[in-house]
Amino acid sequence: MTHTLKKYTMSDFKQSLSHSKYDCKYHIVFIPKRRKKVLFIARRDELGKIFRELAQQKDSEILTGSTLSDHVHMCIMIPPKYAVSNVIGFMKGKSAIAMARMNGKERNFTGENFWARGYWVSIVGYELEKIKKYIEEQEEDDAKRDRF
Repeated sequence: MTHTLKKYTMSDFKQSLSHSKYDCKYHIVFIPKRRKKVLFIARRDELGKIFRELAQQKDSEILTGSTLSDHVHMCIMIPPKYAVSNVIGFMKGKSAIAMARMNGKERNFTGENFWARGYWVSIVGYELEKIKKYIEEQEEDDAKRDRF
């Protein structure tokens, strides 16, 4: 089977900064800490909106995403002026604060963490449709689904 690669030109990229054009998409997966899973399941329907708002604060866009029963999947476009680790760290940190507030805590999860340490990331490249399909298939396997 022969695969032909499409040649891309600068006009194919709609995202740009003052001196660059880019197409930086990432598939991200992260999980709540074991002891916070009950809180995560109870509030996961509200997380999509929170993640989208936080992504916008870093000039990023969530193309597709879902909160499954034990983890979060998202395909996110992050401009090259931001490190992926900074954007994901920001989103995990601020969403943990939002979760604490939604669960009646006046202070954040003091001395504890809502999300497990770390995350998984892969560059999407031009396989965006394959990644979107994979995320949708993961949702179908989960009894409760909440897309954002």
